[in-house]
Amino acid sequence: MAKGSGKVLAQNKKAGHDFFIEETIEAGMVLQGTEIKSIRNGRVQLRDSYVRVNGNEAWISNMHVSPYEQGNRFNHDPLRSRKLLLHKRQIAELIGRVKRDGYTIVPLKMYIKDGYAKLLIGVGKGKKNYDKRDDLRKKEAKRDMERTFKAKNQI
Repeated sequence: MAKGSGKVLAQNKKAGHDFFIEETIEAGMVLQGTEIKSIRNGRVQLRDSYVRVNGNEAWISNMHVSPYEQGNRFNHDPLRSRKLLLHKRQIAELIGRVKRDGYTIVPLKMYIKDGYAKLLIGVGKGKKNYDKRDDLRKKEAKRDMERTFKAKNQI
């Protein structure tokens, strides 16, 4: 399977709007028992989450995984930090990229691949406001062109 393929459970659409994504890496996660059940139900949110590197470990923070309904006392803290499973070489590469000015690591989407929950993280540089406006302008122009093309084909 290709990187980023599988059943998509959550997507961080705001990351594409706020960052120029230069590289993507697929990572596994260390999860507790009821977390995977809740994730499989699609009850996960990546909007304000971010990835940080401590020592030789990568952690995702502020990712909200809702408590599982039938989990009772075995439920987890919804906003706890979760360890990402990456090779040492990948973590070293991430550290080198983040040390450069303006680069950060953001989660892009979460999906199920071969029965395991995977997280696609991207290394990106923050966009300025004029870059965001320019992207919106291009997207709007493309949408208008498709609309007119579709209208001409219907006649």
